[in-house]
Amino acid sequence: MSAPPASPQSAVRALWARTGTTGLVYLALVLLLVLSTLYVASRGENLFTTANTVDLFTRSSLLGFLAIGQTLVILCRSLDLSVGYVAALSTVVAATVMAGDPARVPLGIAATLGLAALIGLANGTIVTWLRVNPFIATLGTGLIIKGYLDTNFQGPAGAIPATFQAFGYTRIGVFPVSTLVMLALAAAAVVFLHRTRTGYHMYAVGGDAEVARLSGVRDRIPVITAHVLCSVTAGMAGLLLASRFGTGSALVYNNGYELEAIAAVVLGGTYLLGGRGGVAGTIAGVFILATLDTVFNVLAVDPFVKDVLRGVIVITAVAIYARGRLSRSAVRVRFPSGGPPPPAPPPDPGGAPAPVTSGTEGGGR
Repeated sequence: MSAPPASPQSAVRALWARTGTTGLVYLALVLLLVLSTLYVASRGENLFTTANTVDLFTRSSLLGFLAIGQTLVILCRSLDLSVGYVAALSTVVAATVMAGDPARVPLGIAATLGLAALIGLANGTIVTWLRVNPFIATLGTGLIIKGYLDTNFQGPAGAIPATFQAFGYTRIGVFPVSTLVMLALAAAAVVFLHRTRTGYHMYAVGGDAEVARLSGVRDRIPVITAHVLCSVTAGMAGLLLASRFGTGSALVYNNGYELEAIAAVVLGGTYLLGGRGGVAGTIAGVFILATLDTVFNVLAVDPFVKDVLRGVIVITAVAIYARGRLSRSAVRVRFPSGGPPPPAPPPDPGGAPAPVTSGTEGGGR
């Protein structure tokens, strides 16, 4: 006897269970690409010209660097609002240290990433040891960096040698080198989270810091590590910006990179309160935002309308995701085995009456 056909609701629920949140985010990315291609084609344009494809990957590389680090921090139930300012400072440090000399490129990279790591260490220390809310701590750090940049740099600073500018402009086919570096960094982050003790501890601390501490996890170390890595990836984003500009630009913090990175992380399925999610979903979130930007540019959408549409799409996607989680948590499993309820015990003909179980008549008394 064949099984009855599954309802659409149960089919979606089964697909959710099999693929998980990350699978659904990638499914949404594919659906977005298909719909965008059809819509752009109906307007007489081609979404996948070489220029548009390169633009899509280029946008994803910068946001990807920032979002990868932000994912690690959010998994620990923290937040970093200073990444945009760190990226701006990194462009200035890289350009001033390199000073247009190809021989100083390694020193410029080391100085940029080293300073970014120190800022991340300061953020992590403030959050874990001084118990300052991450929102306030990282916003304060960002404002300090902003004040320094506004006071000392009123325009372009330093110079990036042509050899390092190749990092921002070289591509293999339609793939910019920066995108390939970003994807390699994402793969390393996935391995780090799922194959190292510190990675496991990040999930544990994000899930419940007190339980993790009682289980023997030193809860400060994963949070500090996440903040250091987040600032380093922001430094890498600054290096990419510097290579494209050819100079240091202190005003790039005005682009709101930190909020865009958080949107990509949440859109990728990472729980904003920590403990659930991962970098793989974040990369899908990055490409969703990059696809939207490319489509808006192809269609010449007004910048104000573009921001409104992006905000609406992000809020809608996260709301659907949140409703899905609530629906799943609201399901009451009455019989976990999926079978019928256990039969009642047979009456004892000469003994005491059978015990009354909960749910039977008179059981509440």
